Amino acid sequence: MKLHKTVVLVGMMGAGKTAVGRELAQCLGVAFRDSDEEIVEAAQMSIAEIFERDGEAFFRAREAEVIARLMRGRPGILSVGGGAFLNAGTRGLISDLGVSVWIRADIDLLWSRVRQKTTRPLLRTANPRETLATLLTTREPYYARADLAVQTQPGYAIADTARAVLNALSTRPDVLEGFANEN
Repeated sequence: MKLHKTVVLVGMMGAGKTAVGRELAQCLGVAFRDSDEEIVEAAQMSIAEIFERDGEAFFRAREAEVIARLMRGRPGILSVGGGAFLNAGTRGLISDLGVSVWIRADIDLLWSRVRQKTTRPLLRTANPRETLATLLTTREPYYARADLAVQTQPGYAIADTARAVLNALSTRPDVLEGFANEN
């Protein structure tokens, strides 16, 4: 298999972008990058600390810069934060240089995955599940602009979702060459 463009995994926190991205990168023999991890490394502080110290607008500006840099590198798999795809400039850059794949998950699955995590600054509210549901409703129209979409399910292993992404990518010979779709 040969990857011609960077595959950018978009979607809500808890959808599995990082785990699926690592699996995809391993299957394809390419690098995996995570924009959140890159930001944390560069800032030497957690995303929650960046939000607290500098605010969400500052974080989103740095996020856009990091994604732009990563998109200009060798083709690989890139996982981006849940809010990154809301930025029109970032969406345009991803569309121009790569392909976006929305990892779709319903609210119950997302909540089951994030409810115990304290590292999600946007969920530090009086009712985090309601906040998550509101974020999902607000963000879905943006995610729907992704080039491809894959629905993940509670019973799926990481490899199942990765296989679904590969199957979706197989419809794009400009992106992925040499993968036999199993559908």
